Amino acid sequence: MHRPTLVRSSRRLGVLTAAALAVTVAIAGPAVAHTEVEAEGARALDQNVELTFSAESESASAGITKLEVILPKGLVPSDITYEEGPDGWKFAPTGRGYTVSGTKLAVGEDVEYAVTVRQLPDAKSLAFKTLQSYSDGKVDRWIELEEESEGDGHGHGHPAPRLDLKAAAPGAEVVSPTPSEEPTKASPSPSPEPSAKASTASAEPAADSADGDDGVSLAVPLGIGAAVLLALGGGLWWFRSRREGTT
Repeated sequence: MHRPTLVRSSRRLGVLTAAALAVTVAIAGPAVAHTEVEAEGARALDQNVELTFSAESESASAGITKLEVILPKGLVPSDITYEEGPDGWKFAPTGRGYTVSGTKLAVGEDVEYAVTVRQLPDAKSLAFKTLQSYSDGKVDRWIELEEESEGDGHGHGHPAPRLDLKAAAPGAEVVSPTPSEEPTKASPSPSPEPSAKASTASAEPAADSADGDDGVSLAVPLGIGAAVLLALGGGLWWFRSRREGTT
């Protein structure tokens, strides 16, 4: 091969290599940005485990303002304690997990925060689906599970942060659920004692029905009245008979 031909071939190869590298970087770039969760040496059923979450910024024009995490099965918001995060950001439980949010970060700035879990579930892995919001309203949805995150074949899916757990330590057990504060039950009020007036009132009808006229049966005066009338009638008849006989 002549030298000029060799030089042209070398240049052509260099151009093709550079183009291929640029294409590779362009393709791989979006796959680098993601969210992760870490807890070194975590085992199933471990207690008071600190989890560190990181979320990389994908926007070239807006800052991250909020991360919403959907807790996996076996965890509830009351199991989570917020430890630290970006300055001024706040933690708030939700119906399905929690949010960490605050003033928007600088464009391109990533988020890192830590929480403590009361006890990890008895599982092989945990997926923490995450919605990552930006100041311009854009939302990155890191919610795909391992079996769903096929993407376009180049790692361009949106997998949820996943924490792989080692087997539970021998003798590890599930602790009792976080006790919820029960409302104070009012002690039953003592039943009111009957007042003297009430007792007297309740006793009076019985006395009325039992006493009558000083305890004398009603039949006695009726009988006396009937006898008096009979005697008067007999006396009047005798008086009239005698008067007629005399006349």
